[in-house]
Amino acid sequence: MTEFPPLFAGRRFGVVGLGKNGLPAALALARMGGEVVAWDDKEAAREAAAAAGVRIGDIEVAGLEALVLSPGIPHHLPRAHPVAARALAAGVPIRSDADLLFRAVRGAGSRARFAGITGTNGKSTTTALLHHILAGAGQPAAAGGNLGTAALALPLLPDGGVYVLEMSSYMLERIAALRFDVAAMLNLSADHIDRHGDMARYAAVKREIFARQESADTAVVGIDDAPSREMAASLAAGPARLVRISGEGPADVFPRATLLCDAAGPLGDLAAARALPGSHNAQNAAAAAAMASALGVARADIAAGIATYPGLAHRQELIARAGGITFVNDSKATNADSAARALGCYDRVVWIAGGEAKAGGIDGLTGFFPRIALALLIGRDAPRLAATLAAHGVPHRDVGTLEAAVAAAWEAARGGAAPVVLLSPACASWDQFTGFDQRGDRFRALAQAIAAREGG
Repeated sequence: MTEFPPLFAGRRFGVVGLGKNGLPAALALARMGGEVVAWDDKEAAREAAAAAGVRIGDIEVAGLEALVLSPGIPHHLPRAHPVAARALAAGVPIRSDADLLFRAVRGAGSRARFAGITGTNGKSTTTALLHHILAGAGQPAAAGGNLGTAALALPLLPDGGVYVLEMSSYMLERIAALRFDVAAMLNLSADHIDRHGDMARYAAVKREIFARQESADTAVVGIDDAPSREMAASLAAGPARLVRISGEGPADVFPRATLLCDAAGPLGDLAAARALPGSHNAQNAAAAAAMASALGVARADIAAGIATYPGLAHRQELIARAGGITFVNDSKATNADSAARALGCYDRVVWIAGGEAKAGGIDGLTGFFPRIALALLIGRDAPRLAATLAAHGVPHRDVGTLEAAVAAAWEAARGGAAPVVLLSPACASWDQFTGFDQRGDRFRALAQAIAAREGG
């Protein structure tokens, strides 16, 4: 793994948004010789970037090679950022840093392969699992994108290397050159509709992960929901080889009892994979196994990778035990479909939920309501969630904050309500936290404080 040469010398770039994605992108473009001017609407972010050596100022869009927007900054709906609006009017391309990474890798002469993962839920787990399998098999690999390291901050890999990129819909709507040797679309349910306008547009953006694929490439598609099945059917004609995957029933890769199988037989034992509970994780494992196989990983290495995968923070993460009560951090569940996957893994829970609800709220979770001994609601849309729970007779309280919720959950659980306290909010976190990770970190600290006090 080496640094990139000055591929972008003499080219001008604008970068808007200087957080986890934008600041590394600005620094990487500058290291590659680019002339970079950056902006963030928050003064603290501008000051931090300036201290890191980034030039801050008004972005003159005329003559830009590209404008790089942090994924969360819109260039169309619900309203284009002013700099993005000027770029669009001037015909300046707006690109994801993942697209520029692809250009840089190819410009440096590397034939490293690209593996991309998208879907409404399961992206992060599948990305991390595939990277874990590749690393265990001895293949040079680097993971990032929407998960962890920003794409442009990844190192230059050799010809045999693999970039494993989690691709959000926000990133996929800004690619033009990037071609994935292996791409996966896991599942589709309503999400980010305010950004994309409607479900049809959201699905079309997700399908961009297969754009520009060729006959030697592989398209992996989950078939456990109707929109994904439709996408798989439309991709069957190629040009890429189609692999259908499932966490529930027959497909090209799917679980048979506890064994993950393809046409040639078992690929791994899911019973040995303690970090991959539930049918949704069986689908994630099927996707990672199918992608690893397409990338030339031996079956034994795939099985070993699945068995030894340690899991990710904030994804059904067991964080503490006290007095016979288990605390589970699933803060990454920012929509109802994701929360359903966690609720389905436990017979009885004290459920902590709430924040900024997505379209449909928690209406889709009614089948799991009998598992909820008590729901403790936090954040902006707690009253909306409370109305749904009340209509179905689910015991609940609006407690406002996560601190109050954890304290109340502990009291209820140790009083015999349920053996599991589950944070799986089914909502975004922006009303009270900087992101799902900060929310999960706070939950972990609160739960571990209880465990320390109670001798757990």
